[in-house]
Amino acid sequence: MAGSKLCPKIIIEGTRLTLKTEIAFALNEHPRIVGPRKYRYHSPLISAEWCAFTNVPWGRGLVNFSAAEEDRAMETYRTWVRLFELQRYYSWIVDRFHISTIAHQLAARNVRYDFQWLEERLHALGFRLVLCTRTPESFARARTERLAVSGNPRQYDDMTPFIREQDLMRELVSGSLLPSREVDVTGRSVAVIADEIAGWMEATGGLNAVG
Repeated sequence: MAGSKLCPKIIIEGTRLTLKTEIAFALNEHPRIVGPRKYRYHSPLISAEWCAFTNVPWGRGLVNFSAAEEDRAMETYRTWVRLFELQRYYSWIVDRFHISTIAHQLAARNVRYDFQWLEERLHALGFRLVLCTRTPESFARARTERLAVSGNPRQYDDMTPFIREQDLMRELVSGSLLPSREVDVTGRSVAVIADEIAGWMEATGGLNAVG
């Protein structure tokens, strides 16, 4: 039946400890997002947080690139969006993208990158933006839970930068061209959050292809 093919396009943003990756995995297998599965198969789940620019763990990448790597970063964004355009009738779930880049580069280098060109192309493809947040007082408990599994616990020594970044991301998302929704993850299960996002995608026509 025409229009029944599911090919949602979701960018999940948020600072650390907001369950972004867990939610991305849940959405990538959610029957209301990608359809019921009688067997397990792979569908794309990508991230700008991959540290792909340096040959060291927790190195630099598309979010935290250096000034010398700016051209590489912009070319990477152009490559990603072109890939999306070439495969527009497929589902894409992105765990951190340009909002994270803008926020980090502003905080770290006081440089603000203009991604309107990128958002215009993403908007034409039907991308939606989900901002995951939590209450400031809940970061401490989330930190305790994360330390049990983290391979780089020092990044969680100070929660203040995460809270500041969350406020900045709210501002950036509010000015985005993409349809967006803020989701509070505080005290909620990943399954419940994924259901909320699926409901929003369905209600706003975000499950099927644009054009």
